Amino acid sequence: MTSSLRDFLAGRARHAGTLLPGIAICLIIAAAARFLADHYGAPQMLFALLIGMAVHFLSEEPKSAPGIAFCSRTVLRLGVALLGLRITVGQVADLGLDAAAWIAAGVAATLAFGVALGRLLGPGGGLGLLSGGAVGICGASAALAISSVMPAHANQERNTTFVVVTVTTFSTLAMIFYPILAVQLGLDERHAGLFLGGTIHDVAQVVGAGYGLSTAVGDDSTITKLFRVALLVPVVLGLGLWFGLAGRRSGNRPSGAGAPPAASVSLRQALPVFVLAFCALVALNTLFPIPDGVRLPLVELSSWCLVTAIASIGVRTSLRSLAGVGPQAVLLMLAETAFLALWVLAGILWLV
Repeated sequence: MTSSLRDFLAGRARHAGTLLPGIAICLIIAAAARFLADHYGAPQMLFALLIGMAVHFLSEEPKSAPGIAFCSRTVLRLGVALLGLRITVGQVADLGLDAAAWIAAGVAATLAFGVALGRLLGPGGGLGLLSGGAVGICGASAALAISSVMPAHANQERNTTFVVVTVTTFSTLAMIFYPILAVQLGLDERHAGLFLGGTIHDVAQVVGAGYGLSTAVGDDSTITKLFRVALLVPVVLGLGLWFGLAGRRSGNRPSGAGAPPAASVSLRQALPVFVLAFCALVALNTLFPIPDGVRLPLVELSSWCLVTAIASIGVRTSLRSLAGVGPQAVLLMLAETAFLALWVLAGILWLV
């Protein structure tokens, strides 16, 4: 072994050693959150956030801060990439073309509504985009994925934490009240499944609400919800490309002799590796179904990565900063939730 290789490996080992304390803290919080979720029924993302926020002081400790920051970025991106193993293009065919088109249009409309209303109410278009994606697509997972491709700014982790807490709360309330609303509106099993799967934010709450009514409603609502999850592919890819190209257009270009062409640099930076991996896994899972013995452990790893990442975001977020989001942000997410529900009901009544 050459001396340069030994030095490289020693440097990598030292770097890993600086990350281990923070990673261990986030993993312990994730394990505690999953245990509490399994025994008390509340969402594990919410538990991870709350426990993390309770130990915010650890984010300021020199020994733990690097590993916590690593979890909030690298581990998050790994978890988002592995989400592609949950999705296939075939889910669109099971849903039906008319319903799929209306649900997809609802996701786009919710994103646009969130950006416009965020600017109008004051929280800003960035928070509106983040919350609109969480409401329109798949709750906390969508918030984490969209946040990971948005340009970094001072309030990014605070906004992500706020969106995850709020969308999880709203999703739990929807799981309780939306089935009652579906019965009161006289929706049949097919339309009740479309309504629940097209409006409730998180997959677990969709399953609980749908199968609480009947097996048929549960099946239809789950398929509808998985199609919304599949829309995370074009949304994250499109936003990554948009923000990447916008960042290059703003003047952050390499200069001097030997600098690569601006267009090629822009495309490379606009399409992060984890987004490409996400898309590749969706394509692989569609064209060559992965055996459950391989796929399910990776899906479980994705879940661990996301809970660990949200734990790290919680540790890095102080209650004081979260209070600074303001009531307008709560009103924004409430309006987005109502907008999506009305959109799906309109499609059921007039188009589907």
